[in-house]
Amino acid sequence: MYKTIVFTILFGVLCASAQQHSSYWQQHVNYTMDVDMNVKKYQYSGTQQLEYTNNSPDTLHRVFYHLYFNAFQPGSEMDIRSQSIQDPDPRVQNRIAQLSPNEIGYIKVIQLTHNGNTVKHNTEGTVLEVTLNTPIAPGTKANFDMKFEGQVPVQVRRSGRNNAEGVALSMTQWYPKMAEYDFEGWHADPYIAREFHGVWGNYDVTIHIDKKYTIGGSGYLQNPQEIGHGYEAPGTKVKQKGKKLSWHFKAPDVHDFAWAADPEYIHDTVHISNGPVLHFLYKNKKEIIDSWKELQKKAVALMHYYSVNIGMYPYEQYSIIQGGDGGMEYAMCTLITGERSFDSLVGVTAHEMAHAWFQHILATNESKHPWMDEGFTTYISTLAMNEVLKQNKKYPLSDSYASYQQLATSGIEQPQCTHADRYHYNTAYNVSAYSKGSVFLVELGYIIGEENLATTLKKYYDLWKFKHPTPNDFKRIAEKVSGMHLDWFLTDWTQTTNSIDYAIKEVTAKENNSNTTSVTLERIGQMPMPIDVYVSYTDGTQESFYIPLRMMRGEKENPIPEIKRTVVPKWAWANPIYTLEIAQPKEKIKTITIDITNALADIDKKNNSYTKQTTSTPNPE
Repeated sequence: MYKTIVFTILFGVLCASAQQHSSYWQQHVNYTMDVDMNVKKYQYSGTQQLEYTNNSPDTLHRVFYHLYFNAFQPGSEMDIRSQSIQDPDPRVQNRIAQLSPNEIGYIKVIQLTHNGNTVKHNTEGTVLEVTLNTPIAPGTKANFDMKFEGQVPVQVRRSGRNNAEGVALSMTQWYPKMAEYDFEGWHADPYIAREFHGVWGNYDVTIHIDKKYTIGGSGYLQNPQEIGHGYEAPGTKVKQKGKKLSWHFKAPDVHDFAWAADPEYIHDTVHISNGPVLHFLYKNKKEIIDSWKELQKKAVALMHYYSVNIGMYPYEQYSIIQGGDGGMEYAMCTLITGERSFDSLVGVTAHEMAHAWFQHILATNESKHPWMDEGFTTYISTLAMNEVLKQNKKYPLSDSYASYQQLATSGIEQPQCTHADRYHYNTAYNVSAYSKGSVFLVELGYIIGEENLATTLKKYYDLWKFKHPTPNDFKRIAEKVSGMHLDWFLTDWTQTTNSIDYAIKEVTAKENNSNTTSVTLERIGQMPMPIDVYVSYTDGTQESFYIPLRMMRGEKENPIPEIKRTVVPKWAWANPIYTLEIAQPKEKIKTITIDITNALADIDKKNNSYTKQTTSTPNPE
């Protein structure tokens, strides 16, 4: 009896613990930072007050900060990795190794206290390890006060000074940033050059800088009447005092804060009806001004497209800023290089603006699941470009398909669940994250139907905005929308390198019934899929046959309603052969094709069709 009672109590405790751990939670931070920038030495000093709320069920004995600028030093992990990988990023290569002491980047923590008491801390590369005197209990807050100094590196990757287009300061990942702690534990990854993961919170940032410089970035400017530079209301008299201006920004509900500054920025604004104010900051160079002016109309159209097809943009401003080394998304803004053709300028803006949704509102862990932000962004921005630039492409994502299929047959592919820093080749990472990530959504649409895919994206946004969704969270929404089982799809596509390869193996008249044609289909690849087979007849008519996958436990709607469809028995994935019977004589069949929509990511389409052989009449002699 005693053992039974103890077991019952223990079982109840374990169940309660399991339920607690299965409930979603996320940490929270409030940053208050005051930074003084020396634009001649490219150095800055700052103070940071950080209020940290431990919403986890765990007691924290240590905390970790990212010190990203430390990556831009000879011998850093980013430097070594760039010089040892087989295909280094051409923007990096061995440039970090060649930086002199006054060109490197660094963040030095001068002083740090926890709840008023000095704490032990140690800098290891791009990570600050902090050992707490008093643990942070679940459900409690902790206050950290810090003094720090930094030096802006010569622009190499994303951040830095004096980029290739002459932008003075691209200030991204520039401050000591608390690492994320979630249901998986701490994410204090070293900065190797990939993506980021951050804690949701509020930022209050004041930047003191030479009055000639214009700043653009995250957050809402709190003192435009003291700043000017195009932020003040029309007719407002600006009162600037001293050699420096103090720019005061507040950014609510974000997980990062970035800014850029230059003395030659032109600053334009566009107010979207029932939407945010768009800010455009770009260099005063004659050769780019017209393109940047024209870009503004396209940016409005892009903002509208994403708000309709994903969900309303929740902030009151978004800034498109010339800077950086290509294009990179940040909270409420992006930094892009601006000396481009117009189509390229719109393209990079379309991609980075889409990241405002897929990463800065739906904040996935980019290091572990880069395909969820890069791939989803590539998908939606490609469709947006097709509409906004009126490209009228029948298959707008064909480039993504081509890149993925090349990777899938290259021999260097790794599973998408590979950590972003662990890819053997940059090429494999890029294609896996961007191209294969976007094709993931197309394949999902092929499985559950386009309308269900569109609904899934919107529900995903509604349920997971301002949170940290995982692949399974997205999959579960698609399952609930479609009513199908999709774990097999998520597993094969993201956790293996299994590929899709189906073939029409044989077409014969059915034995003992010449009015029926037997089509033998073969699954060659390891990844199973439902199959749409389209048949055209010699009389000009068409019909389709839909073969659901048994373990889907469901069916999609007819993707081409004008073509009559017959749903045939399900295909059990373990069987590599499936026989489809068509109630028509073989001689009446003109063509048979697997998936005429080109949505199926079959890596070898040469064997996906059958065409009736015609006998030619010999020429008389």
